[in-house]
Amino acid sequence: MKSSYVYILTNKYRTTFYIGVTANLSNRLEKHYDGTASKFTEKYNIKDLIYFETFSDIEQAIAREKQLKNWHKEWKLNLIKITNSTFKTLDY
Repeated sequence: MKSSYVYILTNKYRTTFYIGVTANLSNRLEKHYDGTASKFTEKYNIKDLIYFETFSDIEQAIAREKQLKNWHKEWKLNLIKITNSTFKTLDY
């Protein structure tokens, strides 16, 4: 079974966030790094992975992405702090 991912990226100042879903996180991150993944991430220079969740089913990942996109910013920040309290860029 193939894994799927929900991920959160941010800019170097940690002021703007992007939530995405993918079946291939490393490939998707490469596209964000080279500026070809999203106009939004390219415009705001959002490239730093600060949070991700792994799912065994893409439908679960999509549902989680939609849920997180509807959360208040404070809730998202609290979620990130659980696993990445310093908001450091994660290696994947």
